[in-house]
This record gives sequence, C-alpha cells and structure tokens, in this order.
Amino acid sequence: MLRVMTIAAILLAVPTAPAIPAVQDSAQEQGKCEDTPEKKAKRSMFGSMIGGLTGGILGRAGGVASSLVPVGSLVTDELLKLLDCKEQRQAANATSKALEGGVGTEVSWKSETRQNVTGSSKVTGQQKLADGSQCMTVTDVVIIDGEETTVPKRMCRGKGESGYRKA
Repeated sequence: MLRVMTIAAILLAVPTAPAIPAVQDSAQEQGKCEDTPEKKAKRSMFGSMIGGLTGGILGRAGGVASSLVPVGSLVTDELLKLLDCKEQRQAANATSKALEGGVGTEVSWKSETRQNVTGSSKVTGQQKLADGSQCMTVTDVVIIDGEETTVPKRMCRGKGESGYRKA
C-alpha cells in the first residue's frame, strides 16, 4: 500500500499544465494533433515508462483513472494517424472498457469532434501464457466517411499486473 501511495504522490507531483497553454488548447479545440518526430519519440518513451508505472495502479482503479493512461499504449499507430486527439482518447477508453469485459465485449464510440467518424473495440480472443502473463486480441474498427479501417492488436499484461499494454 505504501508503494502505491508513493507512486501516486510522484504522479500527482508531475506538473500537468502545458508549457504553452494557449497553443495546446487551441490545437485541441480544433481537434488536431500536430505529430512531429520529436513528439512521437517522447510519447513512445514517456508513454512506455508512465504506462509501466501506472498500469498496475490504474488498472485496479478503473473508470476515470483509466483515462490517464497514455493513448499510445492502447491505440495502434495506424489509428493514431487517422484520429484527432479527442477521438484517440475515445478509442483508448473503448479499448480499456472492452478489456475489462473480456472476450466478446464490444464497446463503440462516436466522434465528438467530427461527423461521420465512429469506432469500436472488440475483444476477440484470450490467451494465458506459460509464464503466467495474459494476452487478449482486440479488434479495432474505425469508420471515417464510410471507409472502414480494421486493425487487430494484441494486448498483454504480465503476471501480477492489472493493466494491459500493446504487445
């Protein structure tokens, strides 16, 4: 319990305000994410680190806390390119909820920022590995202006962990 409280305190101590609020807020309001190679590298590095640290804690908490997990740890790169910031969060939340429900669970979402954009995440398989870790196959579907993109992904968690990550 002390370990959980220590990690939670560290996470709360990390500043959450953006360095240039007006620029970031403006980009989010327009539903656009400018993705430079530097941002992608940072997201990958910090997303992996923070996702690893918080996966166990937030996996137990669920609900609102799951929205704090980095989108990149739940959504495939192919879909990140197609979706704006808010849609990426919606897709990540759908994956989280589908994983909680297990095999056969499908969670759909509709874009809050663009018309004719919808998506869903469905857990289609589950596998327990010899080392005690567990993996689930999740199929993401995104439909933009009638064009469907289907991307399967494998989400795994190690023995004793509660949060899933892309494998």
